[in-house]
Amino acid sequence: MIDFHTHTPAWNTVSWLGGATFGADEFVEFMDASGIDRAVVLSHDGLFNPTPKANDELAAFVRAYPERLTGFGTVTPRDPHAVAETERMFGELGLKGMKLHPWLQGFSLHEPALDPICEIVQGAGGVLLSHDGTPPYSTPSQLAALARRHPRLPVVLGHGGLHDLWREALAMIQETPNLYLCICGTPPYAARTILAEAPAHKVLFGTDAGLSDKASQDYAVARVREIDGWGITPEQRHAMLVENPARLLDAA
Repeated sequence: MIDFHTHTPAWNTVSWLGGATFGADEFVEFMDASGIDRAVVLSHDGLFNPTPKANDELAAFVRAYPERLTGFGTVTPRDPHAVAETERMFGELGLKGMKLHPWLQGFSLHEPALDPICEIVQGAGGVLLSHDGTPPYSTPSQLAALARRHPRLPVVLGHGGLHDLWREALAMIQETPNLYLCICGTPPYAARTILAEAPAHKVLFGTDAGLSDKASQDYAVARVREIDGWGITPEQRHAMLVENPARLLDAA
């Protein structure tokens, strides 16, 4: 199983999460116990404070287990150094993707400043994953518009529309060739509908594991177990958990 949406611990924000930080060893132990073979790891602290330091910490975290952990760094497009930092992410740091969180980082997916960043990600063979499902800055249709501006860049809806916008997310991946949907935080009834109606090669799965709150790990385990109740075929399961994520990551 490849988990396409996990996080580093909240090294700098652990106080309000109420948990305790952990290292790569502990995270891989959690993966082993949960049946996760490989994980896309996103910075947590970088979503609140997108700095080079956050990307450095992420790179060090995934470097400990390069066969198991794949890092997606982050920038905010309004930063005057965002283009240079994106180049550093894929060059010096060896990261394989970009994670954006327009809602937390305070920008619109329609901003032209995103275009040179997307061009670098595409040129590096990387993947762009964005938070979605929370208006006003993180709707599936906004991310679909970005994907259409960069038709050769794989773009992933990181939360499959969550509770309120999953139908919009489903519609967007049906009509946008390079847009993919990660079932992560998507309610079970929505997940079943998405899997029944979406192109089979467009669906990924993520637990949102990581952070520093024990409850987030328990939630992740519950999401893995929940898959058995979705009523999907073995072929759909293999596509979502193995074939689709491997195809995107192995191209990076």
